[in-house]
Amino acid sequence: MDRLILFRHGKAEHQSASGDDFDRGLTPRGVRESRAMAETLADMGFSPDVALVSAAARTRGTWAAAEPVFPAARVAFEDDLYHAEAGVVRRMAERAGRSAGTVMMVGHNPGLQELAVQLLQEGACEAGLISRARNEFPTAAAAVFLIDAAGRPSYDGLFFPRRDRG
Repeated sequence: MDRLILFRHGKAEHQSASGDDFDRGLTPRGVRESRAMAETLADMGFSPDVALVSAAARTRGTWAAAEPVFPAARVAFEDDLYHAEAGVVRRMAERAGRSAGTVMMVGHNPGLQELAVQLLQEGACEAGLISRARNEFPTAAAAVFLIDAAGRPSYDGLFFPRRDRG
């Protein structure tokens, strides 16, 4: 893996029809912001070879909004990414990275945010950037890292959605 993209799902409904958290879909704002973030990433030259997506409805919806922007990406929906801890997300990304240059993980907080902070710390980023990532990683945010041959990360971008009303 040469690059890792951590992409938090878009804004989700407060409740699903089933009452199950796993089944909560995206709000219209969540769809718009997910698509816009995918476009921002693509405009920056960040395009995944493989996307591992939590099997939850809101992450599937995020990928559905992003997929037209990344038509060449292979996708796998992973039950183990649903509310996965940072270490689980990282191990799954590393496994996928054995056969892919750029890996995108579409998942949930707190795991994605915790991993982003860990990678920023490992990459010796400035304290202000680490603090910002620690204090906010909203829905439809993305963090991008270059990964060297030894598996060491370096910061390549932290992106937050432009908020609209609705």
